[in-house]
This record gives sequence, C-alpha cells and structure tokens, in this order.
Amino acid sequence: MSQCKICGAWDCREHAISIGRVVSSRQFVGSSPPEMFVGRWNYPNVYTGILAPQETGDTEILASHEQWHKRRLSIPEITSLRNQLIYGRTQQHIKKAREKNKFTKIVQEIAMTHKSIATEFRLQKPIQLNKENHPITPLIARTAPVEHMQLQENAPVKPKIDYLVNDTDVKSTQAMQELYKSGIAASSIMKLLSAGLLGRKTARKLVPTRWSITAVDDTLSKQKLEKIRTFQELSEIRVFTAEYLGNHYEFILLPGTYSFEVIEISTVNGAVWHDYESQFPRKSYADSVTGAYYANRLALAEYLEKIQRQAQCLVMREVRPEYTASCGVGILRETSREAFNSQYENFNTLKEAFQKIQSRLHLPIAQFLEKSWLLQNCGKQKKLTEFF
Repeated sequence: MSQCKICGAWDCREHAISIGRVVSSRQFVGSSPPEMFVGRWNYPNVYTGILAPQETGDTEILASHEQWHKRRLSIPEITSLRNQLIYGRTQQHIKKAREKNKFTKIVQEIAMTHKSIATEFRLQKPIQLNKENHPITPLIARTAPVEHMQLQENAPVKPKIDYLVNDTDVKSTQAMQELYKSGIAASSIMKLLSAGLLGRKTARKLVPTRWSITAVDDTLSKQKLEKIRTFQELSEIRVFTAEYLGNHYEFILLPGTYSFEVIEISTVNGAVWHDYESQFPRKSYADSVTGAYYANRLALAEYLEKIQRQAQCLVMREVRPEYTASCGVGILRETSREAFNSQYENFNTLKEAFQKIQSRLHLPIAQFLEKSWLLQNCGKQKKLTEFF
C-alpha cells in the first residue's frame, strides 16, 4: 500500500495511472486550473486557448509547478495529471488581444484569475480521450479546435491585477515589477503578459507562453540586479544544493562583483549547455541554456536581494536519467528557489567546496570546471581601489 502524493490518501485509486478504453468527447464542462496557452508556431498567427479537464472543482494541481514541487510529485504523476486536460484552441493574430472579441475576452479572464473556473466547451470535432498514460506525454497532450466556449461562473481577480490590467499607460516592465512587489506569483504575471494584458494600449499583443515565461524571469531578475550591483560583496564561499525529478543543482557563490554562469551536463549522453554573463548586463539571449538560465538567475537575484550582498555565482546542473520528460521551466525555478531557501555550506577554499560537491555529483566535477568562464576569470578583473 502506498500514499498518494496528490491527495495524501493511502492506496488512492482516483489519481492512480489507469488504463482504459478510448472515449470520444466533443462537448463538456470543466474547471480550468486556471490555465491558458499561446503557441509560437506560425507566429504572428498563433494558436490560443484554454486548458481544462472534464470535471469541475479545484483543479489547480493540474497546472501548478509550485504545487508539483511542493508535493514532490513524480514525472508519471505529473503526466497523469496533465493527461486529464483538453486544450480548446483557435488560431488568431497576436494583435487580436486588443480587439476583445468573445474568445479572446474569455482567455484573458482566465489569465487574470487565481481560482479554478468552470468553463463550457464545444469542440469542432470530437477528441479521443485514452486514459492510458505514458511517461513521455507532453505537458499539453490533447488539442482540439474550439467552436464555442463560455465561462460558467465569475472569475475573481485580485485588486492589483485589475488595476494594472486597466492601466493602459504603464509599460509592461513596470507593471511586472509592481505586480511582483505586491506578492503576485511570477507564474501569474507570465499568464497576464501572454494574454496581452500588460503594457501600453497600442503595444499590447498576445505573447507565446514560452516567450512570456522567459520575459518575466528576465525582467524581474534584471530589475533586482540593478540594486544588487550596488551591494557590498559577499565575503565567503557558500554552496547551495537541491534536486528534483533528476535535476541536481549545485549553486556556488564566490566573493566578488556580480557575475553569473550556468553549466548543464547530461549524464545520459554527455550533452553540454553553457551560458554566462559578467558584471555588465547581458544583451543577448542565452540560447544554449535557454529558459532555465533566467529561472536560475531570478532565484539567485531573490536570494542576493534578501541578504543585501552581491556575489559571483556558478551554477552546475546535472541532468540525470530520471528526467525522462520535460516538465517545464517552472520546475527548475522552484528547485533553484528550494536550494536558496535551504541551509548553505561554508568553505574556506574552492578546493574544499569542490570536494564536497563531487561527493554529490555522478559526473567528475572536472567536466564542469574545465568549461567554466567564471573560474577562468575569477580575480582577473581589477578593482578601482587597486589603482590608488
């Protein structure tokens, strides 16, 4: 007998991975977690829609990276949850966000709310629902063109979100910062940006969800780093670690002016992803590490702002065989935050730090160190005080 990580019950049948017959469905009412999605294929004419299961009630767990991480769900459990969702969508131009047609208005209401909302769907053609799950099921597995969609209840909206969505004179970057400072989760801000609800009126447009995630992580961390670069330097070596779903992280903080580097290596095939930035703001996209780079950087910026220090940071991510399916950048952001919210280890020398880190890694640490730009340049940058 085992305990369900979703509801906590022993020998739970409701959330168990089941195998059943294929069911055809065209019309249903289900509670969106809430979750909306904007694709990037064929940009600027993109697919836009809402995800919901064929049941009503609190369905937040179906879409919340924060909840998955908090409950330590496994990849099969996550894919089992995602397998319940249907993505009712339509294709439209990104500037339709300004026109407020009926479909776009519903998508935007879903993006603004923080509660699961019952929604009626009528699809243009039946969708095949097979209850058999597979560990490599994508996060959005079932899609169908939608013919009709209607909310079955009012969508509650937090006052700060309502205020900034209706303020069409404020820039999106400023709106993101104000929302974040008021306690709105980054994941909620991403949906607002994706649905074309932030920024000046003439600049608003639908933003592919993948792009909006990176844009929010990038914008929020940049804003924090402006202040962090004025802080006193960290005076010791600190190491933070966390692991979830086969993603093992080691964060090494070193004395010095702010700089940041991420090195990811797969233990399966040896693939390497690597990006970095110096004390100067990065101007180009981190096209090797991609979205994970900005998720890691936001977690770091949150920590440095809290301790009022700046530091050099080397991130080592070991991607292990257990990571059988991508569960989204949100998982990596929450794992990074877990590391910085945990007790760190102090070391007098880098050699001691690396010896400890090696005891937790599966790969030789030399594979990370030989690729590190930060370690090769550590201490080479002269400070102004050295000239006097």
